[in-house]
Amino acid sequence: MLGRVVLPTALLLLTYGFWVSSELQVITAGVVIFLLGMVYLEKGFKVFTGGMLEAFLQKTTDSLWKSLAFGITTTAVLQSSSLVSVIVISFLSAGLIGLTAGVGIIFGANLGSTVGAWLVALYGMKLKLISYAMPLLVFGLILRSQREKAFSGFGCILLGIGFLFLGIHYMKEGFEAFQTVIDFSSFSMEGMQGILVFTLFGVLATIIMQSTNAVLVLTFSALAAGQLTYDNALALAIGSNIGTTITAVLGAMGANAAGKRLAVAHITFNVATAVLVILLLPQLKVLVDFTAGFFPIGADDYTLKLAMFHSLFNVMGIVVQLPFFQLLIRWLESLFVDPDRQSHLNLATEDNPAIHRARYLTPATLNYPDTALRALTRECDHLYRNTLELICYGIYLTGDKLRESDSLTDLVNSWMRDDQPWTIKELYIRHIKGIYADIIHYSGAIEGNLPRAQVQELFALKVACRDFVQAIKHVKHIYKNMGHYLHSDNEQIRHQYNQLRLCLASVLKLIDVLGVRRNYDHIRQHAEQLKQELSEQDEQMHRKLNELIRSNQVDSFMASSLMNDSAHVHDACTSLIDGAVIMLTRDREEYREIDLNFEARSTPPKNVAGSFEK
Repeated sequence: MLGRVVLPTALLLLTYGFWVSSELQVITAGVVIFLLGMVYLEKGFKVFTGGMLEAFLQKTTDSLWKSLAFGITTTAVLQSSSLVSVIVISFLSAGLIGLTAGVGIIFGANLGSTVGAWLVALYGMKLKLISYAMPLLVFGLILRSQREKAFSGFGCILLGIGFLFLGIHYMKEGFEAFQTVIDFSSFSMEGMQGILVFTLFGVLATIIMQSTNAVLVLTFSALAAGQLTYDNALALAIGSNIGTTITAVLGAMGANAAGKRLAVAHITFNVATAVLVILLLPQLKVLVDFTAGFFPIGADDYTLKLAMFHSLFNVMGIVVQLPFFQLLIRWLESLFVDPDRQSHLNLATEDNPAIHRARYLTPATLNYPDTALRALTRECDHLYRNTLELICYGIYLTGDKLRESDSLTDLVNSWMRDDQPWTIKELYIRHIKGIYADIIHYSGAIEGNLPRAQVQELFALKVACRDFVQAIKHVKHIYKNMGHYLHSDNEQIRHQYNQLRLCLASVLKLIDVLGVRRNYDHIRQHAEQLKQELSEQDEQMHRKLNELIRSNQVDSFMASSLMNDSAHVHDACTSLIDGAVIMLTRDREEYREIDLNFEARSTPPKNVAGSFEK
């Protein structure tokens, strides 16, 4: 409802302004061209930052100080805090970096963004930028039209810089022209009232333009032309620092709980810094004047003083808030709790009927193919963990018992869970189907953005997920018979069904051990060995069944059930092995960083060292 009122009102005011003032047209055109330059600059940098920046981010954010340094340097180089923040939200949503690293990068990005203010103050207000803009636009357009991705990306960067220069030129021209028409400085406001009002103007302008750089360039232009007082310009800079959080908020709207926490951290840091700066503004102005004395900055060079103020108050924000960093992280972790954030399904006490959905697949990652593929890998791992728990449930065990046991034979012969309040179908719908559906939908969304090699990798991941789902469906077919015959008075049929439980439990346990120990060089060898043993065990089961039938130890109904269920167990084990091989060998480097399985506490059981217990 508010949007229906605000948008028409803004359009009417702009139309009226264009009608009565040609100078406003020039300033507005400068803002639009500047924002267009930011779009092209970000688009060009994406071509070169895709996998490279993401890989660099993942390897250089293992400490708070490294995260701060990464945020400062990348934002200073890319001149796009929005690009950095969206990539960080994508990585955090995909579970590829921690919250501490993400918040550290955001802190650093605030300081790195001040480099742009220095460049505008040093050169943008003193050089005739239009003479540089035109050649950049021409060369940029020529390169942009090339098919080669690198040339096209470089062309976008040149176009972006050219449009930025052109936008700054028109904003300067517009404000200088206003001097002969109206003196905006006559509307200045003094004292705390002026600080609060112009801070609010800075917030609103940044939210509307979604670019703190554009607001700062406008501020510099108005200040250089004498259309804005120094104190009011400082307040606008403070407001723009608050308004810049809109990028993180918009990026987090499609993110999961982790991405939303980062947006809250961004807002908290910027608002707290702004409040502190407003309270200490007189002292900060003195500090700016004192610091300026060490540099060739004139007493009336307010544009450079504004750039220095912008840097100093961001430094102050970092220094003041760093001692409370861990407290901030603990508070953030208490927000936006994921509904299925357990390390595994607690089926014994689960009372939430909601369908579980993907944990790592968010719209925030779709624009970054490398990140999207990593997120999909994490989600396939999530699906596998749920698969393990569900298959354990289907054979009347639990994931905890499976991981803790050193002798699976003793476990299956001596223990089975009796509390089985749900059917496999109910648990499949609740814990598997929604995640699998999200994986398939997400795969279709990113496939068009991937190169051929990654498309093949994407297909392999989908096959692995299909294998896990097929394994569950095979277990679903044996669930009822297993529950019935495990309670049978016939000792032979109980023993045979315990052997089927042992078969599935052994495969699950071995996959878990291989993943924890990272035995990549032996995974395929183990897989082939497992399949061979499955075939041998299947033959043994058939021979044993014939003996039981001939000796009348089982009746025909028991025999037919055992025959069918043995086939389902064999197919379920084969599907689990095939899916696990894909997941464990897909990207060795990645899995050194990402724990594929539940917990690295597992140790190889005595009866699972590469073969089934006979």
